[in-house]
Amino acid sequence: MINDILKDAEERMAKAVTAVESSFNKIRTGRAHPSILDSVKVNYYGSETPLNQVANITVEDARTLGVSPWESNLVPEIEKAIMKSDLGLNPATNGSLIRIPMPALTEETRRNYFKQAKAEAENGRIAIRNIRRDANGSLKDLVKEKEISEDDERRGQDQVQKVTDKYVALVEERLAAKEKDLMEI
Repeated sequence: MINDILKDAEERMAKAVTAVESSFNKIRTGRAHPSILDSVKVNYYGSETPLNQVANITVEDARTLGVSPWESNLVPEIEKAIMKSDLGLNPATNGSLIRIPMPALTEETRRNYFKQAKAEAENGRIAIRNIRRDANGSLKDLVKEKEISEDDERRGQDQVQKVTDKYVALVEERLAAKEKDLMEI
């Protein structure tokens, strides 16, 4: 039973770290990376469709993304969707290819992006601590139902804390890497 609770908590904590990583991918650095456009949705025959499902996104060079729509009539829709997104990108069309230059980041925008990254990391840590609270609550319930002893509960809580510390450290590691990435000129 304790192992089931631990396994469940660890799986949920791993998902929290993955969520933090995906939110970090949306925070733009000075370099071009296709995941920057993951949040862009295009009006495709009346439904909002992710950009990567209607076009091929490539990195042309360190500061330019290329978007090749699978249907040429989507070019204006894709341009409109990129401009409407809050990414601050201005696409330039060359026939059926859309080029998106990445503007250089100023010191102020770097600091703002880092603040955003810190907030996302804090949300991840909060999620991990909430999972720890749920796991410890489950252990307490098992003690109340007399399915495990108080000593087993204490050992279980210690194991849950070790897993929590491990995943919080992973979030910190990801945040440090993102900070390094953002502050790089």
